[in-house]
Amino acid sequence: MKTLKVALAGAGAFGIKHLDAIKLIEGVECISLVSRELGKTQEVAAKYGIKHITTDLDESLALKEVDAVILCTPTQMHAAQAVACMKAGKHVQAEIPLADSLRDAYRVLQMQENTGLVAMCGHTRRFNPSHQWVSKRIAAGEFNLQQMDVQTYFFRRTNMNALGQPRSWTDHLLWHHAAHTVDLFAYQARSPIVKANAVQGPIHPKLGIAMDMSIQLKAASGAICTLSLSFNNDGPLGTFFRYIGDSGTYIARYDDLVDGKEQKIDVSKVDVSMNGIELQDREFFAAIREGREPNASARQVLPCYEILHDLDRQLAGG
Repeated sequence: MKTLKVALAGAGAFGIKHLDAIKLIEGVECISLVSRELGKTQEVAAKYGIKHITTDLDESLALKEVDAVILCTPTQMHAAQAVACMKAGKHVQAEIPLADSLRDAYRVLQMQENTGLVAMCGHTRRFNPSHQWVSKRIAAGEFNLQQMDVQTYFFRRTNMNALGQPRSWTDHLLWHHAAHTVDLFAYQARSPIVKANAVQGPIHPKLGIAMDMSIQLKAASGAICTLSLSFNNDGPLGTFFRYIGDSGTYIARYDDLVDGKEQKIDVSKVDVSMNGIELQDREFFAAIREGREPNASARQVLPCYEILHDLDRQLAGG
């Protein structure tokens, strides 16, 4: 089996999660690391045995041996970098979101269609074993989704990443965090979203973003979703999903799944790993080897960005 050679851009919190995942996947090697601060990049590269380091993505794209690129860079860079990767003949996986505008999401899809390369976005919820377990029940006709209630809560009054380090860019409740649930709801409902509404709280004076948001969705199947998002929540942090259906209630907290009575459901045998990022990366590399479209391809996730675009217009209109 030919070893796939990977370049990873962005050596922050999520870049490290991908490097940890790659170590667990046979026949894949990260050979180039790109990040903004050379000193930190050198530290991460030394830990993972990566010999080529740079602050310039183009330098990595010029390496003939690089087959694919994983982008864990700031949100506003994803689309342009994904396009550049495919122009250079490299398969690409961009962390969520694919873009922070619908126009840029279309640009990525158009380049993928022009090149025939694999272009995937890190919609990790499709891969988490807890959500896979529910998805398999829906696919088997054993559970009909009627409602999803989702809470996405953080406590982030300053611009810090998941490691508590200062960010060079501003995170966004709609274009990043809501993207997970908008995509997952349509995926689990097995039905397109036909109605979407949003309201938001005050704009933060320094960060320039809303710190609280509420979104309502309805799928063509009739299923509905209510999503609450906050950067002001001083309590349990993360995203928690409640699935309400005709034959039960299930609550997913990351890779843990319980029923409505808080009885634990074993999801350890759903896939080859309990790590959603690893499963996401395995799908990316398998699609490259097999010459097929991956789950969470640019084409498949585009409807999510169409909904985000519509919601953004609603919010801008007050």
